[in-house]
Amino acid sequence: MSELAILGGAKTRTESYPAWPVWDQRDIDAVTEAIKSGRWGGFPYPGPKTAELAEKFSEMQGGGFAVPMINGTVTMEVALRAAGIGWGDVVIVPAYTFQATASAPMSAGAIPVIVDVDPNTYCIDPGAVEKAITPKTKAIIPVHLGHQMADMDAIMALAEKHNLIVIEDCAHAHGAKWNGSGAGTMGHFGSFSLQSSKTLTSGEGGILLCKSAEHAALAASVIDCGRPHAVGGGEEDANGLSIQGGNYRMSELQSALALIGIERFPAQAKQREEMAAYMDESLSEVQGVRVLKRDPRHTTRSFYRYIFAINPEEFGVEHDVLCAALDAEGVGCWVGYEAMHNYELFQPQKSKLAVPNAFPEYFDFKKMNLPEATRACEHEAVWLDESIFRAGRQGVDDAVAAIKKIQRSADELNRAAEDLRKRYGK
Repeated sequence: MSELAILGGAKTRTESYPAWPVWDQRDIDAVTEAIKSGRWGGFPYPGPKTAELAEKFSEMQGGGFAVPMINGTVTMEVALRAAGIGWGDVVIVPAYTFQATASAPMSAGAIPVIVDVDPNTYCIDPGAVEKAITPKTKAIIPVHLGHQMADMDAIMALAEKHNLIVIEDCAHAHGAKWNGSGAGTMGHFGSFSLQSSKTLTSGEGGILLCKSAEHAALAASVIDCGRPHAVGGGEEDANGLSIQGGNYRMSELQSALALIGIERFPAQAKQREEMAAYMDESLSEVQGVRVLKRDPRHTTRSFYRYIFAINPEEFGVEHDVLCAALDAEGVGCWVGYEAMHNYELFQPQKSKLAVPNAFPEYFDFKKMNLPEATRACEHEAVWLDESIFRAGRQGVDDAVAAIKKIQRSADELNRAAEDLRKRYGK
């Protein structure tokens, strides 16, 4: 019988990794309190729990004016609208990220221009950003990906030089710091997701950090049906700032859950960061595995998932086969996103921005050359579940043991690879 679980052998890890999301009686009590208050929704905005969440999240990240809202995609659209960016303006985004980073500008009427990533971090390449800047460029959306952070020093220098707005996509970076500054506090805006898989979650939800009080008031107006909001926070204010808006408010029930999540977050983040350092050390000994470079300016890591790279020729198998085999061994993992120009969920050709009398020249993906993102997506990247890093050293040891076990049986696995891809839909 094969040693590999995917081919009928015994699993490396039979015990389940810790479940996510974590919950206990505090969550039940917090939601119950919100229910009993009779204030369930988001109107008038912000409700008391939403206002408390805004204050505590700003404290957690170390700055900014927080505007909680319905999800972490709308946050980016709202940031662009609050900054006056819209129809026909260009926004530079990385090729390796969730489709929302590129689709959010389109929701604001802007054009996403996709650039390649740094192979050392898989985050946006500042050199590629600089080459893509034109007089039509109005903003950059750098993404802090997995457990890495984009080079914010280089991005902010480009933004200052070319008078551009920076919206940090921090969906994966709650609690992360760059040179001691919290993710989302260095750009003009920081966009955070509280979706159910994120390391701070309310099931669904998002928070936009704004550097200026004026931008925060405009963002609050956008999400509150265009009602004027006071500069510096607070509820609707007849003398405040306003803009055409819709209803993207966060509910009091979501805010109640997020507040309890903030209480748990420091201990969870510390545990993940300690185990990530242990994983770095452990994986560095495996042939064909490349631990992504950690910039010394990335002073605190906090991650959605842990990403490492393989060289398929040296490791022995392709990354999709490795991920399928790791899952079978009881170690949760994923191959990651598709490169944006090949991303099934990103469909700009269906937008009016792409029709002949608009801007079709920006959406001819066949002409795009994004070698680093393509290599990561198709051959290299392995995304390990964050739950591995809440299971102590044994959780990491089991994951590394499974990786080594798969490598030992690479020849056998490769002989079965075609059938496995059919089975797993690859």
